[in-house]
Amino acid sequence: MALDIKSHKKKISGQKPVINLVPLIDIIFCLLIFLVVTSSFGETSSDETAVSDSSGTGKPNVTDTSGSQEYYLIPVHNLKTVTVNGQDMSHLIKNGGIGVHSRVIDEGEIITKSGTIVITTPPGMSPEMAVKSPQ
Repeated sequence: MALDIKSHKKKISGQKPVINLVPLIDIIFCLLIFLVVTSSFGETSSDETAVSDSSGTGKPNVTDTSGSQEYYLIPVHNLKTVTVNGQDMSHLIKNGGIGVHSRVIDEGEIITKSGTIVITTPPGMSPEMAVKSPQ
């Protein structure tokens, strides 16, 4: 059986193409659901813009320490160790965070790595005074 292409071309030449929007919307919606479900979302906060690599400074913005508090909570995902001037202070970790003195935040250095915080205090501040367990 031979295909009659000429008669088929004559038949469809005068017709306008018809696009049914309902299946098109269904397919786009399914693609959107697939993309949302398969995407991975990580925990981030607006204060930590440099945490996308393996290390970053854990210092909050200056406006974050402008309150009247003496200690500020620094939460780190999967926090296991805290070192202050080379001294291990991991026993003060509670619920994945540690309280850091405002003077350390302003004048010292705080480096966060995966599950670790390394703190260098300003001159004259002891490691015991620099951090404390959150309440």
